[in-house]
Amino acid sequence: MHNNNNMLNGVMIIPTGIGCSIGGDASALTQANLISSCCNKLIANPNTVHASDINCKADNILVVEGSTINRFLQGEIYLKEQKTYNKILVLANEVTPSTINAVNAARHTLGCDIEIKRLNTPLIMNAGINSDGLATSSFSGCPELIKQVRGYHYDNICLHTPITCSEEVVMNYWKNGGVNPWGKVEADISKVLSTHLNKQVLHSPVETQEDYLCEKMIVKKSQAPEIISLTYSWCMYKSAHTSPSISLFSGMRNGDISFLLSPFNCWGEPHKACFYNGIPIIIVKENTTLLAPITYPEADDGKIIFCENYLEAAGIIMSLNARVSYKEILLKYNC
Repeated sequence: MHNNNNMLNGVMIIPTGIGCSIGGDASALTQANLISSCCNKLIANPNTVHASDINCKADNILVVEGSTINRFLQGEIYLKEQKTYNKILVLANEVTPSTINAVNAARHTLGCDIEIKRLNTPLIMNAGINSDGLATSSFSGCPELIKQVRGYHYDNICLHTPITCSEEVVMNYWKNGGVNPWGKVEADISKVLSTHLNKQVLHSPVETQEDYLCEKMIVKKSQAPEIISLTYSWCMYKSAHTSPSISLFSGMRNGDISFLLSPFNCWGEPHKACFYNGIPIIIVKENTTLLAPITYPEADDGKIIFCENYLEAAGIIMSLNARVSYKEILLKYNC
């Protein structure tokens, strides 16, 4: 466990559906654990650390749904760390044996407090890839879900529901890699529900591949956690077990954050919030996206920091911890 109160708190994001070259398949878990060793607390969106059924995140990584990170960095909410554990509400279109087994595994190994409910109105989730190679999404059933859970007692929600995607798109992904087609609809539906309920909402898909694939195909390393997974959900339960809650009154605030770590060639709500609030943004050049090239805003010294890779990013963060100018170190190294 990496936990040093003298170190900085940071945020690390790997956006979904835009083809991040690192973490665009099944997490950037290795890189996140490296960065967490340089931090007191590291806030990370699910896509950064969730590798289907695998979640080996360091204890000081706080998993926070993506739109909740945006609201936090914008100063709209606080994040309140859980002193013990969360009560998790699992919602499924159908409560199948595989869902029950995955939940029981989390109960047995992590000691999770989990209740399963069947949705009165199923969530319909559709994923695809557009002509630019980016993920697309559509969904329905959110208003009915929000109405159903109003009377339930829980700290956060884990959704375990199917995602419909064409066989052509799925097989192209497994054979050729590229953008994970399921990530965007998961992020989009989590945003809608988290914002309306003021609770963290996470999602894992049900049966998004044929059972025989793991025996018939060898995929690239970054896809392996997906193809060997059975329910895709255990990673979600581990994060939800101790993830921070949304608070309007107290807890960690955006002023407690000392950096945002981001892939190259993406600029969205978290970047804008950090830029506006003077939180340094560290951009990792080797982690590219499929988005059209962007022009970064002009920034005062130290507001946007470009580095080559996550090893260099870790060094920059450690230099910030030590109150030492990373530029001075690089200057001496280059000399």
